[in-house]
Amino acid sequence: KTDFINFISDQEWKSIEPVSSWFGPSSFLMSSMSALFQLSMWIRHCHGYLTENVRLPVWGSYAVFVLATLFSGLTLGLVSEAPGTDWL
Repeated sequence: KTDFINFISDQEWKSIEPVSSWFGPSSFLMSSMSALFQLSMWIRHCHGYLTENVRLPVWGSYAVFVLATLFSGLTLGLVSEAPGTDWL
């Protein structure tokens, strides 16, 4: 507490460089990082649900995530390539 009061009263805060906008809490980089952490927590929650409530073995839960990853990659690949082709 004393250090914080001295930091303010001695105006030591003026000598600290501000955080660049690239690393600010509302920047695209930090928002993306937050989304990845939230995704990892959701995946962990789903894994716990599959293994504890559905009683799926751990390898079965991993298989579900592998198949979901492959399917989403295939879908994203097909969707991203469709506008560049003349399939209509």
